[in-house]
Amino acid sequence: MQQADPIPPSCESPLPERLLLRLAELPRLFTRPTWQNVLLLVAGAILAPGKRTVTAALRILGREQENDFPIHHGVLNRAVWSSRAVAGWLLHLLVAAFVGADAAVVIGIDDTIERRWGHKISARGIYRDPVRSSKGHFVKTSGLRWLSAQLLVHIPWAGRIMGLPLLTVLAPSKRFYAGKPRSPKTLLDWARQVALQIHRWLPGRRVVIVGDTAFAAIEFLGAVRDYVSVVTRLRLDANLYAPAPPRRPGRGRPAVKGKRLPTLTQVLHDAGTVWQRHTVTLWYGRTNRVVEIATATAVWYRGGLSPVPIRWLLVRDPRGELPPQAFLCTDLDAVPVDILQWFVSRWQLEVTFQETRAHLGVETQRQWSDLAIMRTTPALLGLFSLVTLRAHDLAAETPLLPATYAA
Repeated sequence: MQQADPIPPSCESPLPERLLLRLAELPRLFTRPTWQNVLLLVAGAILAPGKRTVTAALRILGREQENDFPIHHGVLNRAVWSSRAVAGWLLHLLVAAFVGADAAVVIGIDDTIERRWGHKISARGIYRDPVRSSKGHFVKTSGLRWLSAQLLVHIPWAGRIMGLPLLTVLAPSKRFYAGKPRSPKTLLDWARQVALQIHRWLPGRRVVIVGDTAFAAIEFLGAVRDYVSVVTRLRLDANLYAPAPPRRPGRGRPAVKGKRLPTLTQVLHDAGTVWQRHTVTLWYGRTNRVVEIATATAVWYRGGLSPVPIRWLLVRDPRGELPPQAFLCTDLDAVPVDILQWFVSRWQLEVTFQETRAHLGVETQRQWSDLAIMRTTPALLGLFSLVTLRAHDLAAETPLLPATYAA
């Protein structure tokens, strides 16, 4: 691949000079002609209102009379470059800007549905619409399922934790693999690959993966616990055991678990349970909340699978407004308050999904080729992180004030 030249002066690019300095290492991942087109598409995607198509991005830059639109379409559907390599670059950029050298790198993972229609979209499936569905009302939608990994970090000028997308992969349904030689990959398979990829990108760093109930699976935890820590929910009736006793001399298989421990439901109603009161800041992005926590270590086991040592966390509301909840962490030495704070911050992933739809036009793109589809949505989500980084640089120069609205 022909490497791109160093970033040109800001007068030759529609992007501000400070942002170009942030992108200094990115041109080496593209050829020289492709990189110049990438700069135009990035600027146009930021500025364009409404739909985020290649045409809209070029028109907002005043290029509606140009005849090279197909060349810019080729950045997404033909050009040779790796979305995964760009994601690795973005991860290092965000960690260097927002995470201290000794702090844990907290990554939230979650899936989202991009509503799309069209018989030419091969990875399209029928899924439950999480926005319009409820416990008593099931709504199906046609679209693409994406698994997004986002850096969860406190942004000082925003006054809250934000989810900054860095790696987004297409996770199609089982129907997509029908008639293909490869075996189907589940959402857990994709999550395992994402977690291990992030570990390879950040060797020597403590990485914490935070997921919802969909990732509370013994097979997933067992596959990644030697590389990253995982925080997720835990059922109140989960099978918990003491660690396996030392192996006795003689023949026979060694024990994989010890004696059965009380379920968390029993622990919840046990008068002898020791509770500690803590204040969780920005509970699900709102106000601070006082909760009571009980915690211990155990082995989570299910027949036919390797046992997983965990630290469980039982949380109850002293005012009785919230139902009891249980969580787990594969790091047995993790601080209970940190575990709960990490999981609560996971809600910011949903906020990011909503903001990228509202402000960056996710679900308005119209590509139908497989390669363009696999690149466009991750690029728009990654653009959210770049815009946040740009605002962070502006806040360092001039303090940002919250918006005020007339009554």
